[in-house]
Amino acid sequence: MTQKQKYVIIKLSIKKYRGVLFRNKIGNKADYAFCMVCLFIFKNLERGIVMFNTVEAKGKFIAMLTDVAQRRKGVDKLLEWLETTDFYKAPASTRFHGSYEGGLLEHSLNVYEAFQKLFGQDGDDADSVIITTLLHDICKTGFYTVEMRNRKNDRGEWEKVPFYAIDDQFPYGHGEKSVYLIERFVRLKTEEAVAIRWHMGSFDDAVKGGSYALTGAFEKYPLALKLHMADMYASYMIEGNTK
Repeated sequence: MTQKQKYVIIKLSIKKYRGVLFRNKIGNKADYAFCMVCLFIFKNLERGIVMFNTVEAKGKFIAMLTDVAQRRKGVDKLLEWLETTDFYKAPASTRFHGSYEGGLLEHSLNVYEAFQKLFGQDGDDADSVIITTLLHDICKTGFYTVEMRNRKNDRGEWEKVPFYAIDDQFPYGHGEKSVYLIERFVRLKTEEAVAIRWHMGSFDDAVKGGSYALTGAFEKYPLALKLHMADMYASYMIEGNTK
């Protein structure tokens, strides 16, 4: 069952039972407990929070890079450092794709899956694919914070709700920041560094500012173009706008 299907089922369940809860006409403890669980799950899914496979996703992420660590010096140290950051709990954005706790981790894995789907038969170096897809957005560690704002609830009452906001602790750019952080531990191959640097494609601030370097990067290093396409596929086709 997909997350969207679970969302629909839970929403329908709440529609059936919410009158019981909010009108205080609770038939029995089982009805009340069921309703409370449905409301909890629904409200989290409504905000986009994935609660089902976070541990599994983290395990998969670590396992893939641990395997790479057997051949690439420093990957093990990078993994140790990630444990001291908010990487595994951070969102992928404030209000678009992956805008929920764990969204960054999920997005990173989705980019790997998208790359395999689109270019899995191309024969790219397996370790390079894992490093670039899983770590391209490592720049988003220490990048988001949780703030509070007022919003009306279903009963028309104002309540404070959390939301993500940007609070960049290390303003060093985007793709270039990811390269910098990775290379504190791992020596990247040239094509890996270029791919991560330009994974935003034409959305990169340097391109918006008039830089033509992106064209050369895509022409000389096919991995760069492939990573960008996998990133876009994951963001728009797999995850979509979770607002």
